[in-house]
Amino acid sequence: MLLPGTALLRRPLHRIRALGRLPARALMDLRELVSALNDFAPLSLAESWDNVGLLVEPSPPHTVNTLFLTNDLTEEVMEEAVQKKADLILSYHPPIFTPLKRVTWKTWKERLVVRALEHRIGIYSPHTAYDAIPHGVNNWLTKGLGACTSVPLHPSTAPSCPTEGTHRVEFCTDTEHLDVVLSKIKDIQEISCLTTFPARVEGEEQTRVTLNCSQKALLEVVVLLSQNSLLYHKTEILLLQKPLLPHTGMGRLCTLSEPVSLSDIIERIKSHLKLPHIRIAVGMGRTLESPVKKAALCAGSGSSVLKGTEADIYLTGEMSHHDVLDAVANGISVILCEHSNTERGFLSELRDVLATHLQNKISIIVSEKDRDPLQVA
Repeated sequence: MLLPGTALLRRPLHRIRALGRLPARALMDLRELVSALNDFAPLSLAESWDNVGLLVEPSPPHTVNTLFLTNDLTEEVMEEAVQKKADLILSYHPPIFTPLKRVTWKTWKERLVVRALEHRIGIYSPHTAYDAIPHGVNNWLTKGLGACTSVPLHPSTAPSCPTEGTHRVEFCTDTEHLDVVLSKIKDIQEISCLTTFPARVEGEEQTRVTLNCSQKALLEVVVLLSQNSLLYHKTEILLLQKPLLPHTGMGRLCTLSEPVSLSDIIERIKSHLKLPHIRIAVGMGRTLESPVKKAALCAGSGSSVLKGTEADIYLTGEMSHHDVLDAVANGISVILCEHSNTERGFLSELRDVLATHLQNKISIIVSEKDRDPLQVA
């Protein structure tokens, strides 16, 4: 009720926001947001077999107000995203992995695409790019061990490096053979950075030739140069290696500040992952009271990443039966927590980190329906 003599003041909504009474968030164009997400975790760090990046794109222009985070995009999670009016779903695991030959209502993954496009929701997946980055999933998993230092088990190399090719070939030739050799080299595919410059070899004026090439092209270059014994014996082949990226790569080898018992490590991991139960295979000659100083870990399915690593324990989501047997026989205890349980908890941390990275321009929410499909009965 208004008091006598008062009037209802009507102000446009944007004026109220301008006065600070209602907080406003700036929106982001989808392509601007995808670019920012790629800056946060370059897709070049993902494994070559992976399917990462923007997987489903509504017709442009597409504005994003709400970014929805999930570990797995199931149909239940998709309906949650629809209800919460998500504009872009960031699904850690790519819901589209093997190519779709059609998009119908027949299979659940096809239905995900249909529902996304019907409601103008984009789908983006970072997957193994988030495994590799220093502030990613594996780094989050190390926090379950307690105070420790860690290094990647398989370091990543700089994705963009000025050097082209995998090998550099250098050789000297006289003027008589130069034109013929260069002509044949230029016919070989995957040759780059071909340069020539004068050189004096054993008192004779010659031309030094350098080139970069791929592994495949190297074989053809060697065959060509071996046809002339003088050229072949004056040839040097260098392996070109890209520089390693610090703190970046697959898996982590962790050294604890102080050794703790295996039973203590188990309790720490359960607390970090918020799990009542985990699976444990105790290494040969070890007990639950054996000290743990080094831990090798890999979120998700870690067999290929962990195999052959010397450590007191392996921590991952799942491993094959025979890989577990191999580790145990080598005195390494194995802790398995189910695949997505070693990843999902990262989403809460990701929400806060992305909010800062995106300058709080959009709303970021974490799925409440996303869960590991396996339960202990």
